[in-house]
Amino acid sequence: MVFNRTIKTPIHIAGVLALLLSFPSFGQRVLLDRVIALVDQDVVLQSELDLRIADIRGAAARENQPLPPEDELKSDILEALIIENIQLQMAEQVSIRFDDDMINRVLNSMAEGNNLTFEQYVEALETNNVYLQTRDQVRRQMMLQELQRGMVNRRITITDQEIDNFLNSDMGREVMSADYFVDHLLIPLSSGDSDSEKEAKLKFAADIIARTSEGENFLEVRANARLSNTFPVESTDFGWRKAEQLPNLFSSIVTEMESGDVEGPIEAGNGFHVIHLAGQRGGTEQMVNQTNIRHIMLSSNEIRNEDQTIAEINELRERIIAGEDFAVIARQNSDDASSVVAGGDLDWVNEGGMPPEFELVINELDENELSAPFLTATGWHIAEVLGRRETDLSIEYSRSQAEGTLRDRKFDLELQNWLIEIREEAFVELVE
Repeated sequence: MVFNRTIKTPIHIAGVLALLLSFPSFGQRVLLDRVIALVDQDVVLQSELDLRIADIRGAAARENQPLPPEDELKSDILEALIIENIQLQMAEQVSIRFDDDMINRVLNSMAEGNNLTFEQYVEALETNNVYLQTRDQVRRQMMLQELQRGMVNRRITITDQEIDNFLNSDMGREVMSADYFVDHLLIPLSSGDSDSEKEAKLKFAADIIARTSEGENFLEVRANARLSNTFPVESTDFGWRKAEQLPNLFSSIVTEMESGDVEGPIEAGNGFHVIHLAGQRGGTEQMVNQTNIRHIMLSSNEIRNEDQTIAEINELRERIIAGEDFAVIARQNSDDASSVVAGGDLDWVNEGGMPPEFELVINELDENELSAPFLTATGWHIAEVLGRRETDLSIEYSRSQAEGTLRDRKFDLELQNWLIEIREEAFVELVE
């Protein structure tokens, strides 16, 4: 178990050292744990070093990987614990914390990755006496990642010229192009096939396409076609690939397909091909549905309770229906600081860019229709849809994706520079 850190001053450290180094038991002094490094306002314990060494040895044994000499291994791991300790202190200082619900969600994902339920995974950890240790490791790792993301990203600058250069490069075009997941089947032709046999195979392939067009699952249709033994059926699992990585025969066809489409029969020298676009990800085309919204929000406060807030939002709605100007009423009454100056206008909002309970109401409104009062987590609202449109955000999306790619490239190097800096600036004393 990791020692509970409450050490803040050298006086406290001295007291804790005395407790850690010995404990009276039947007149004897029994070693429980000891401090091996002072790190700013905290410490690294021998138990932490031993636990980390045991974890690394276990992983190396499972993967049949060699380890460095004992002294070198201990030195490297102690240095890693010191740098980790520095970061955790910084995370505490900027209030980076994760509650038990968040830890449970991560553990649930880990359970799913091991094909276990959450309860089964927890039981397995408890059986091996590592449940609390695992929770602590998850929490610490999440704190480190959040701290590094915030501290390192602010040190990275991506210029417009860098983005332009990347988008215009061969590598940039390759990275930004879409990935396709293609299911495929082939009804082979042989040199000895007669015209009638070719016609029958073509009809067989066309029937497969017709059945998928009527709603049958492509993979099931393909499996049934193979089991029927009517004709030999071959298939290829391409996985996720760029269009240019697919066979030339249908690479240009795939780029024109929508997810779920089936195309064919595509005739080639080796037979009739049928392809199904199971999925698409990435790419620069980004058509987005947008809605122009304005709203008025009232929140309960120390001078207006919930019932009074409901009565007032209804009164404002009646005044608008009676002909008063929405924008004027919003400026005079709305509690939404982000839109009050604009008369409640939220401008054009992307689909999915609103809180779910807000968007649910907006989606049911016609243009220029004023909603009934409705409640969200922030308060009571009345809203009006001023317009709807579909917008091509491809350029903005491409530049955002390019910036993210360039930032990822710089992140690891900048992270190492930052770790060196905080290590040099920290007070560290090894305890013999």
